[in-house]
Amino acid sequence: MSHTTRSTSSGTAGAGADRLSLALVQAASSLDPADNRAAVDRLTPDGPDLVVFPEAFARDFGEAGSDVSPYAEPLDGPFATEVARVARARGSTVVAGMFEQSEDPGRPFNTLVLRGGGEASYRKVHLYDSFGYRESDRLTAGPVEPAVVEIGGWRVGLMTCYDLRFPEFARRLVDAGAELIVVPAAWVAGPRKVHHWRTLVTARAIENTVYVAAVGQPAPRYTGHSMVVDPLGDVVVEAGPGDADEPVVVSAEVDRTTLADARRTNPSLANRRL
Repeated sequence: MSHTTRSTSSGTAGAGADRLSLALVQAASSLDPADNRAAVDRLTPDGPDLVVFPEAFARDFGEAGSDVSPYAEPLDGPFATEVARVARARGSTVVAGMFEQSEDPGRPFNTLVLRGGGEASYRKVHLYDSFGYRESDRLTAGPVEPAVVEIGGWRVGLMTCYDLRFPEFARRLVDAGAELIVVPAAWVAGPRKVHHWRTLVTARAIENTVYVAAVGQPAPRYTGHSMVVDPLGDVVVEAGPGDADEPVVVSAEVDRTTLADARRTNPSLANRRL
């Protein structure tokens, strides 16, 4: 496993409310839930305040259009329980994606679980009915409710993969107080897809003067390029496409001085008229 580290300011991990240390785990999930639970433990580093795994980390989607309902679990099931245990053991907060049982046994939710220094569960709102895929055939959309939770004094908003293409959803998170938006993804590879990913992550940061931390599963099936972008659109850290056989952890630190400076320099949230 390789590591790439760059910080937005000096200081140590967990230095308080002015800064929050992040680790993005760009790793491929397998078709074996037990292997993926073990990977959460193996790949979660010591030290960061917030560790983020990709979408569908509890079990990969499988072949396009596959039935994932046999792998859906409750929020107190094996995967979420292991995420919580690992978070406690590391003294951190961990976010990871899973399939959660819904009222429709054949169409679970695509859910992020956040456990540790805070607790939240976010059910993906925008299902990937695009680029030839029909996620809604196999999954149920969650309620249109912003999921924002406090971690280490920071307000952290959650969204998943295809949600990134909907600017109004990111704005809802910011209106609910988000200072950092976390985007676990399994962004399918293909023409223009890396360009779309990088552009949209950066746009969501600039237009909302907010940090965005986006982590994807790696190549060849997905695009990788896990990245943190600051509120003025500067890339703090970015991985390459990666490889399914070689997890990469990219680390960064977000700081409130940068956030405040950006919102003073570009007061677009205050100036908007809609």
